[in-house]
Amino acid sequence: MASETTPSQPSDETGTSNNTLLRVAAGFFVVGVLAIVAIFLTPILSEGKPGLVLYLLTLACPIGFVLAITFALRSGRRAR
Repeated sequence: MASETTPSQPSDETGTSNNTLLRVAAGFFVVGVLAIVAIFLTPILSEGKPGLVLYLLTLACPIGFVLAITFALRSGRRAR
């Protein structure tokens, strides 16, 4: 009787951390986009200028983008 060999399946140890990384990246990106929209809406809706906090929150957008690229590169690796 020949024994059947099953192909080795890649371990899913990093699957949870990868999904978490994608969620964190999406969260950062959304916060950054909302801050950009708020900067444009502030002069329209009020007579004031946007605060420094809004300008600092816009930095979340590129951080989220970099984290999303990191997720894509890590999840696209070959399983050995």
